[in-house]
Amino acid sequence: MSVPSNLKYTKDHEWVSIEGDIATVGITHFAQKELGDIVYVEVETLDQTLSKDEVFGTVEAVKTVSDLFLPLSGEIIAFNDDLESAPETVNSDPYGAGWMIKVKIANPAEIEELLSDASYKELIGA
Repeated sequence: MSVPSNLKYTKDHEWVSIEGDIATVGITHFAQKELGDIVYVEVETLDQTLSKDEVFGTVEAVKTVSDLFLPLSGEIIAFNDDLESAPETVNSDPYGAGWMIKVKIANPAEIEELLSDASYKELIGA
């Protein structure tokens, strides 16, 4: 199972890539596999400032709908519009073209609370 070492992770199966004060967020390979075929990604929080662990959107698969939790406090500054017409990209490329949002980080200290790749592998039993 793919768990890139250059990313940070949450216990809710989101991944985070950090460049300066911007975090790119998506769901992990493990999460998309558990959900199955993704048919819709909804993010209605664009341009809003949310706290860590607040729901920023939902992902809908054939069998279920799952909330998406913000891994770091901040303003949601971008949504991957390509997911509106091709939500299955989250299944085929969860760590690349399947990214979901970009967040302007409000509290950099929260980065230390994220899981390393080794800790995330332990969480999912990989």
